[in-house]
Amino acid sequence: MVAMSGGIDSSVAAARLVRQGWSVTGVTMDLGLDQRAALRRATVACRRLGIEHCVVDLRERFRQQVIDYFCAEYAAGRTPNPCVRCNQFIKWDALLEVATAAGCRYLATGHYARKAWREGRYRLLRGADRSKDQSYVLYQLSQQQLARTLFPLGNCTADEVQQSARVLGLNPDAVPASQDICFISGDYRDLLRERIEFTPGPICTAGGEELGRHSGLPNYTIGQRRGLGLGGVPLYVIGKDVNDNVLIVGPRETLARYECELNEVNWVSVASPRIGQELPVTVELRYRAEPIPAIVHPDSPTTAQLILGAHEQAVAPGQSAVFYRGDLLLGGGIIVG
Repeated sequence: MVAMSGGIDSSVAAARLVRQGWSVTGVTMDLGLDQRAALRRATVACRRLGIEHCVVDLRERFRQQVIDYFCAEYAAGRTPNPCVRCNQFIKWDALLEVATAAGCRYLATGHYARKAWREGRYRLLRGADRSKDQSYVLYQLSQQQLARTLFPLGNCTADEVQQSARVLGLNPDAVPASQDICFISGDYRDLLRERIEFTPGPICTAGGEELGRHSGLPNYTIGQRRGLGLGGVPLYVIGKDVNDNVLIVGPRETLARYECELNEVNWVSVASPRIGQELPVTVELRYRAEPIPAIVHPDSPTTAQLILGAHEQAVAPGQSAVFYRGDLLLGGGIIVG
């Protein structure tokens, strides 16, 4: 079963599997969004490939697991990555159920990522085309899910996929680029305003000095400089006090963090390290961020301390920190502080 979004990547992924001799079914998720054009493209692609195409209703699960989560995280002062959540609970949990019910052995997607079997475990690796690598948003996959997953584009370059799309009769130039957040077409704050309260409050320094007023904490993200309405020395958002509704600002150097705590840690490619073990890694602190050296100290199978050392960075609670060793994705977790 191939997850068919109506985009070029998933269509080419299905085409590659058909050419390899697999019996393929395309599936498109109804997420309660405006997907009419995408659904038409997926239907056309499946027709040209001569494969069955079905649509599965995941509207309620998507609303609960992704949209409600997104809004609740912002209300709590954090900055979530909904794509990580969607892959974990929708594209794999839900679609694997659909694939199993349909008698399909594997679930395939158009992600640029690879998997390998080494030393008794499935390993998740970066896509061969580093500029398109999407492994970061897959770090929550389990061994059981990886065992039933195929990444047909893992060894492809973006140019090769575009060429394959044209051979298939699809025009890549006519397909809109994927949105960062599929359920938001404009400003994410418009969605938040429909669901959570924006309460104005004070803008203060870390020492408690009030410098101005903010328009509601969800309007701001860690590291933001513009739009604060403060004159004088440039200041940045360095924190949010949700309990007292205070936006905390400071000079650029106060954004720097040398360590942070992680929860919901998942070790996808390796067994969970010993508690207290020092694990040298490179880490990405947000999607497509530049990897930096770090050390992970596991506190439990699902929590850890991340030490950034001399590579201090601005970190946003709610984002994912994902650990690599070369192209091998070891695991990752949610930044909590």
